[in-house]
Amino acid sequence: MFDILVYLFENYYTPEACPEADVLAHKLAAAGFEHEDIDEALGWLYGLAQTTEQCVQMAEMSQGDSLRVFTDLEYQSLGTQAIGFITFLENSGVLPPALREILIERAEATAEAPIPLEKLKIITLMVLWSQEVEVDHLVLEELLTHDSARLSH
Repeated sequence: MFDILVYLFENYYTPEACPEADVLAHKLAAAGFEHEDIDEALGWLYGLAQTTEQCVQMAEMSQGDSLRVFTDLEYQSLGTQAIGFITFLENSGVLPPALREILIERAEATAEAPIPLEKLKIITLMVLWSQEVEVDHLVLEELLTHDSARLSH
């Protein structure tokens, strides 16, 4: 699934440039991706759209800064390394509270606990991409730096 997410980022400048799900599934299959991975990625992207809609609505209702306290369950599902990275992005001004919540929800939607930092970076990239957030070059470089051998299912 993560290879597909990277492929989408690399091949579609914006989410609007992506074709509809059924056409995208055919294009991904033609590019050599497995049907199971395609289904998982499309489901994950659908969840991203739903979560984004909910979090953007909440962000419009809330005012001011927020302090995020992670629960024990979140520490188990995300891991301390991922939570540290999320906090770093938030403190750096890259990740406003609404996007932070989208990132946390989408990271928890994966089947891995704790989620490896390399995969969290891909999820972060996709969350920012989905919102068309302009990312600083150094932050983008950090998000794109990964060991592809560790990205296997």
